[in-house]
Amino acid sequence: MTNHRRLVTVAWILIVVGLGVFAPAVEKNLSGAGWQADGSESVAVRELAQDHFGGNASHAIQVVVHSTDGPVTEGEGRDVLAEVTRTLEEEPRLAEVVAPMPGVSLSEDGRTAIVLAGAGVDTNEMVRVATDLKEGLQGLSTDRVQVNPTGSSLLWSDFNEANLEAMLTSEMISWPVTLAILVLAFGALVAAGLPLILTLAGLVASAGSLVLINELVPVSIWAMNFAMMFALALGIDYALFLVVRYRAARMGHHETAREAIAETMDTAGKAVLLSGATVLISLSAVMLVPSPSFRSMAGGIMLSVVFVLAATLTLLPLVLFKLDHKINKFSLPWVNAGEHRSPAFAAWGERLWRRPVIFGLGSLVVLVALAAPILGLKTAMPSIKVLPEDASARIGYDQVQDAFGTGAPGMLQVVTDNDDAEEAARVLEADSGIGAVLPAMPAADRSDHALIQAVPTVDPSDPDLGDTVERLRADLPRSALVGGAAVENIDLKTQLDESTPLVIGVVLVLGFLLLLVALQAPLISLLGTLASLLSTAAAFGVARLVFQDGHGAGLLGFESQGFLDAWAPVFFFAMIFAIAMDYTVFLLASAKEHWEKTGDPREAMVGAVAHSGRVIFAAGGVMVAVFFTFALSGPLPPKEMGVILGIAVLLDAFLVRLVLLPVMLRLAGRAAWASPAWLRRILPKITFSHG
Repeated sequence: MTNHRRLVTVAWILIVVGLGVFAPAVEKNLSGAGWQADGSESVAVRELAQDHFGGNASHAIQVVVHSTDGPVTEGEGRDVLAEVTRTLEEEPRLAEVVAPMPGVSLSEDGRTAIVLAGAGVDTNEMVRVATDLKEGLQGLSTDRVQVNPTGSSLLWSDFNEANLEAMLTSEMISWPVTLAILVLAFGALVAAGLPLILTLAGLVASAGSLVLINELVPVSIWAMNFAMMFALALGIDYALFLVVRYRAARMGHHETAREAIAETMDTAGKAVLLSGATVLISLSAVMLVPSPSFRSMAGGIMLSVVFVLAATLTLLPLVLFKLDHKINKFSLPWVNAGEHRSPAFAAWGERLWRRPVIFGLGSLVVLVALAAPILGLKTAMPSIKVLPEDASARIGYDQVQDAFGTGAPGMLQVVTDNDDAEEAARVLEADSGIGAVLPAMPAADRSDHALIQAVPTVDPSDPDLGDTVERLRADLPRSALVGGAAVENIDLKTQLDESTPLVIGVVLVLGFLLLLVALQAPLISLLGTLASLLSTAAAFGVARLVFQDGHGAGLLGFESQGFLDAWAPVFFFAMIFAIAMDYTVFLLASAKEHWEKTGDPREAMVGAVAHSGRVIFAAGGVMVAVFFTFALSGPLPPKEMGVILGIAVLLDAFLVRLVLLPVMLRLAGRAAWASPAWLRRILPKITFSHG
């Protein structure tokens, strides 16, 4: 690497500048929707409604006009309705604009009316339409007439806006906190700044890449939001591991700069590469969920990890080689730059070796106790409560419920053949879960389709709505398809419930196989994989207490929905497992290095804790700080992410990797590193000891 300094430097300048040109457009260009189960019945209904019924689909915009002084169709209200209609008709991306109709979209008291603007473009573009129009539409409000656009496109527009603000606020908090922790961990300001600079380079490159990819395939804005957080945390981990090893070789062993870089990359570099591969494999399993938002989020994070990993393994060694002793500039007075083996963690390792059962059982009891509540965990797609109370979509949603009934915002849409329309209407009217059925609408293009809309008796987020939809799908004529925005959420949750066991199984198997290839030892590879499940289960147990039961809701500033968002188990599991395996690799790679040098189980365990414990402790502290800052601001889903990932890292770094896994090494002894001859023959030979 040091022999090709100029080539690598120029390549990175071209990458960062070339892709960085597109990075500023990331928030504007990335899509805001995609939360659907591809191939589901509800998505088919949405497409049929858009094509054949003037855009009266689940992603249409509903503009709620409410008068506080008399009928909304008279006087000032009439003028506002006319302006709303004109504004909508001037937008070329909208299809048919439908005026309020008595008994359908005009309330009985005449005070609330809904102007329907059909969707003329796909869900992603409709979110942009909602973003472009909502401020102007709300601006038409007067003292006595309120205008609030709502519907699923507005919900995602408002949510993405609130989420972006929260993410930026959290980033502003997390960067200085992170820098402070890094200064303490590295003991020098220059060294502490390296991970942040590398992470920034990786993020700029990944942001620009996502903009370009979005030209070919829609990419969710969440891909960038998650990538920002994940890349920052991992970039710091990787840089910390390499810098500590370089210092030990350069200042502790008094090697030349070139020799120190060679040793660092041959030991810590391999561990970082393996860790990055584990992270990528864990996240790739999310691609098994047939939903555009999940696939693009996983892809976005994986892309950022690739760039950060590449920067760590190519750019960071050059920076270390160039700066050399200057990385210790502005150091703290108590820093011993050449100290790799921590006396404090060596003493901790010796303590664990002497009393493995006490410490092992203690950590196990804590983890199992925290994991126990997971048995009562409930999941559902997010309700309107995830939006701030002053968001347009939430205000309009509440006004629709007040004027038209609890289930009105979750209108069901049934598309059927014309011949089956009467029978479908009869089934809907007879169902106990349906409060009102609107007259069948013929297709605008005179095709053989009819659209029947039905108002359920319950709120769109009520679990009973799922039972109603299931019942209707069984009872309606064969040609009938049931959809609507609320049903799309139900179908996505069903898809997530079906995909979660598969994703978890794939992540576990691939994680085990990767450890097996790296460590060449079946037992410790299996134990390392299973240990990662404990911290994950404990994190979700805590999540149930916080987000489902509402403990600490006032402290964190959120309104409990009574469940955890449905994407959390599958998506956060992959993220948590990736991070957990990150620390597993750091610890076990160090243990394997000591085992290869000495063949002594005690030195393998104690040496691993002594040499990697400080890095794991510091990296864990940084990650917990980064994740918990996301729990302090914004809508509910980022809070869930911050708390669940923060708790998971807290437990994994400090209980599993620094207590339970070393205890497993202690109890397994030589068996931890045993490997049958046939397995050694088929596995590639990988070592972690330098020279």
